[in-house]
Amino acid sequence: MAQIRESLSHHRPADSRNTLQVRALEEGDHAAWAVLWQGYLTFYNSQLSDEISQLTWRRMLDPNEPMFALGAFDGQGKMVGFTHMVYHRGTWSAEDHCYLEDLFTAPESRGKGIGRALIEGVYQHAQAKSCQRVYWHTHETNAAGQALYDKLADKPGFIQYRKDLV
Repeated sequence: MAQIRESLSHHRPADSRNTLQVRALEEGDHAAWAVLWQGYLTFYNSQLSDEISQLTWRRMLDPNEPMFALGAFDGQGKMVGFTHMVYHRGTWSAEDHCYLEDLFTAPESRGKGIGRALIEGVYQHAQAKSCQRVYWHTHETNAAGQALYDKLADKPGFIQYRKDLV
């Protein structure tokens, strides 16, 4: 995982107005990520304590954790979106699975291919780790997201059930 983080963190294309760069998040990206993270939580009418948000950030930067984060940056270097991934084993394959847990694009940047670029970045990352599958969930009311997701992945028809224990 450390090698993948390293290769993605140094992949920086030439600067241009129309360049979208997807790369691993770094410590210096925290302030921009925190603003978008809060926007993501607001989008889903959710709140988390600062302690949980800080823990999430630390885990995503820790090379010993199975969590990872990518950011999308415009031609001026402004973060305009992010995605978070969690790698885990599965009972139906020898290879790991990649759960794309969070994906968010700044409202003013939607419709510009950022979500697609982030998902493709996840696919690239998961392939480099020899994963068998990338999967994610979205809320049934997220029509705009589903319009994109239907183009990039299969919808297997499973329904999620859950019970919060804490």
